[in-house]
Amino acid sequence: MTSLAVELTAVAQAAFAAEGLSPELGVVQISDRPDLAQFQCNGALPAAKQAKANPRAIAEKIAARLKTNPLFAKVEIAGPGFINLDVTDAALESRVGAAAKDTRLGAPQAGTGKAAVIDFGGANVAKPMHVGHLRSSVIGDSLQRLFRANGWNVVSDVHLGDWGLQMGQLISEIGHRGLAPIYFDPNFTGPYPGESPVTMDDLEEIYPAASAACKADPARLEEARKATAELQAGRHGYRALWQHFFAVSRIGLEREWGSLGIHFDLWKGEASVEPLMAPMIEDLNARHVAEESEGALVIRVARNGDKKEMPPLILVKSDGAVLYGSTDLATIVDRVRSQNPDLILYVVDQRQHQHFEQVFRAARKAGLNGKAELEHAGFGTMNGPDGKPFKTREGGVMKLYDLIAMVTEEADKRLTEAGLGADYSAEERASIAKMVGIATLKFADLSNYRLTDYIFDLARFSKFEGKTGPYLQYAAVRIQSILRKAAEEGHKTGAPVVRSAEERKLALQLLSLPDVMTTAEERRAPNMLCDYAFTLAQEFSRFYSEHHILSEADTALRAARLGLCELTLKTLSKVLDLLGIEVPARM
Repeated sequence: MTSLAVELTAVAQAAFAAEGLSPELGVVQISDRPDLAQFQCNGALPAAKQAKANPRAIAEKIAARLKTNPLFAKVEIAGPGFINLDVTDAALESRVGAAAKDTRLGAPQAGTGKAAVIDFGGANVAKPMHVGHLRSSVIGDSLQRLFRANGWNVVSDVHLGDWGLQMGQLISEIGHRGLAPIYFDPNFTGPYPGESPVTMDDLEEIYPAASAACKADPARLEEARKATAELQAGRHGYRALWQHFFAVSRIGLEREWGSLGIHFDLWKGEASVEPLMAPMIEDLNARHVAEESEGALVIRVARNGDKKEMPPLILVKSDGAVLYGSTDLATIVDRVRSQNPDLILYVVDQRQHQHFEQVFRAARKAGLNGKAELEHAGFGTMNGPDGKPFKTREGGVMKLYDLIAMVTEEADKRLTEAGLGADYSAEERASIAKMVGIATLKFADLSNYRLTDYIFDLARFSKFEGKTGPYLQYAAVRIQSILRKAAEEGHKTGAPVVRSAEERKLALQLLSLPDVMTTAEERRAPNMLCDYAFTLAQEFSRFYSEHHILSEADTALRAARLGLCELTLKTLSKVLDLLGIEVPARM
């Protein structure tokens, strides 16, 4: 099903072409002034520059052609040459009826035949997830859902931090504590125990201690660096310990992401590309893409037009160690070979933008990215009421697990205040509170444009009124209740009709979903989906308050209004799913 705006654009483009003007000027968009018109076309102004004519005169010619099309109820010229357009109610009815039969609800399929790798999550092995991992996880998950809905073949990769100095710090600390001597015995060749000598709880205590020891004692830091080098060189005992770190960490990570309803196709980390590193570096050397600088091996990525300094990407340090730039380049090589994507999208903190610019330039210079576009979709920080990065009341970094528990507890309080679910079983009530809590958290994050910092105000975002996740859940639950009661009373659902201003506005909002999905993908902006869902819920509320539905005596009209309810529920539920928000069966 074609978007209504796209359909109208085709009509307007034909009118421009018929006047000997560039058809690209005939773009029709949703009106900036809905009080004046439903749609607008601004092409007459740039057309006038091309034709060296009066813009209003050109607009009059285009308008005359558009008036002959039965799609339009109104074609008017405003100002110097803006063309305002309304479509007929019959046109809206037929297209809303088609949308009701379309399982995709008109979702654009611009990604058909294209493949994307979306890199998000990015937690570290052996460290608990904290609030700083939230934005990458929530934004990345929404984007993977959106891209898939728009026809892309998406592979999501968590890309864990599992190969740096922190691994050497952990290994050396465990050695000092004598927790697993068999892994440090150079004469032991295996097999090593299948059960890990440390749990995730152990690692949460060991890593900070190891880090502190390395900061306080240069000898301990050197020991950790040596352990890191030996791990990367393939020392059997250290590799076996690393595998245990990865396995026990994944259990905890899956728990946290699972609580958020977030899943990944690939659980790879920096270590997964270790076999590719040496051949890649050798190749870059042989082709003179890399060069030596002060004992290190680098790729120069600065350009003449750069407005600020762009340091070279360091592949190998003077001491022989490799850095994130090297593993990120090798990861691109791996993704191109295994997925052959058209796009590799990194959903990572905006503060890492320069790093990704270095990596992307190096990859393009070396020809490592194949046909893939490389893109960094950065984001700002989630802050507390003080405007600083969100922390615990004690001032420490808040674990994600604790944050989820906090929003769930607040959601339970809100349900009690609203008198919702009081007579439900404890199990169902807990399930609803969890859904509402997660909706609070996700919508608070996603409703802000990703590059902006935002303040997480739990009291505000957990309300059942206003622009919040719980409000949208409640709106969907209310429509579910209407349809459930209609079915119990034996009322049938029919094709929607458009007879009133409220029905007209609701229909227009329903039909704009494909345009919103297209633009949200292009801008990597889930906040546009949030805006759409909130407006849709508001338009339905106005429709519901002004029209009889279950109490409507006219059978055909009641069925048509129920059809509009059903399409609204499908659309709202779809958008909430794109945001990763579940809708309870009832509240």
